[in-house]
Amino acid sequence: MTTELRLFNSRTRRKERFEPLEAGHARIYSCGPTVYSAQHIGNMRANVFADLLNRALRARGLRVTHVINVTDVGHLTDDGDAGDDKMELAAQKTGRRAGDIAAEFTKQWLDDRERLNCLPPDVLCKATEHIAEQIAMIETLEAKGATYRIADGIYFDVSKFPRYTALARLDLEQQQGGKRIGDVDDKRHPADFALWKFADPAVRRQQEWDSPWGRGFPGWHIECSAMSTRYLGDHFDIHTGGVEHLTVHHTNEIAQSEMALGVEPWVNIWMHQDWLVFGGEKMAKSKGNIYVVQDLVDMGLLPLAFRYFLLQAHYRKQQNVADEGLRAADTGYRRLVAQAQSLAGEPAEGEAPAMEAARTVFWDAVNDDLNAPRALAAASQVAGDETLSPGARRHLLTEYDRWLGLDLLTAELPQAIQEADPRIDGRVAARQAARAAKDWAEADRLRDELAAEGITIEDTPDGPIWRRG
Repeated sequence: MTTELRLFNSRTRRKERFEPLEAGHARIYSCGPTVYSAQHIGNMRANVFADLLNRALRARGLRVTHVINVTDVGHLTDDGDAGDDKMELAAQKTGRRAGDIAAEFTKQWLDDRERLNCLPPDVLCKATEHIAEQIAMIETLEAKGATYRIADGIYFDVSKFPRYTALARLDLEQQQGGKRIGDVDDKRHPADFALWKFADPAVRRQQEWDSPWGRGFPGWHIECSAMSTRYLGDHFDIHTGGVEHLTVHHTNEIAQSEMALGVEPWVNIWMHQDWLVFGGEKMAKSKGNIYVVQDLVDMGLLPLAFRYFLLQAHYRKQQNVADEGLRAADTGYRRLVAQAQSLAGEPAEGEAPAMEAARTVFWDAVNDDLNAPRALAAASQVAGDETLSPGARRHLLTEYDRWLGLDLLTAELPQAIQEADPRIDGRVAARQAARAAKDWAEADRLRDELAAEGITIEDTPDGPIWRRG
């Protein structure tokens, strides 16, 4: 592939040519789920985005090491280091073991990743299994004079790291003037963040460990620095996550990592996907405006139709979720699969120039900061391009699908979702009644009338289902 891959770097605010630090090997870290509850489709957008990045790098012939973490301890309910640990809170509310809750929702997340055709991570690392690495990094920061102790824990002193504001272009003076809601007393600066929280002896916790500073548990941010460094080294290529991580989580990761490791930059390229929005608001568990993948399946939609839906928007743009848009994506996905699978498999002889032109359009889109809408449009164009032979189109779609991940040539499509139209529903019901009464002439008349409108009816064991076209 000759076209260079250009990715938008949140650190520099521009698209940059990607060149791996190690020849032939790309190393990626992606912030994964906090597994105190089910992962909703907004969370899954981050997974599909990172999967498209992974696939784009592999398409260039690179070996990829993709590390994803699971936060099963340390993520507090408040970014200002106050509140409860989300895992502990879920355990208290349900009367269950925190480890069992984490196992349940980690499995749900992994199952949904598989349903959305996300390639499995090369390394899946859990915060609770890397406490020693987190303690070691905090000890390094302490030795470098970057920490201080207050009543509730060990904190990172952002004044010791002059580049703290760089990633998110923060205004620390404004933060100093008005502390974050729920912030912790005795912090030297509102932006200072917890590295290790002390366990309250009066509170029974399920998750706490011994440390040089006393019994407790790690803060949220330190896990990503410690685990990414273990598996990817002190300096790696790409870090991904949601745009909401820019101002706190990723900013804090950079500060503690670059301070502890003595590197600049710690990560070459930072990439952030924007939110799914529902009714104008970010989709979030706290707002209660969420779907999980199973909800879409229960609506009659295909999981890969949701991947198709996500491909219709660029990862750096907000994407609105509405039932009609999801259903339209399901219809569009089924149509594209049907087109792909209808193509004969003859060899595409004598069509090299036309095929290469089509191939260039597709891969130029991919290499332009993973422009999925353009790439999807290029695939749809090829599927219906009768100037190319069926064999050529099938060959191109097979190649494109290695990035799209839609199973265009292999998906087994179940019955399409039933479109709603009360008038047509009534006539289909009347035909069904005529069939039940063995009035075949009336049943045929109603079928022919509907056919004249472009309505086809399929009689299934569960009753008739109609569709347009």
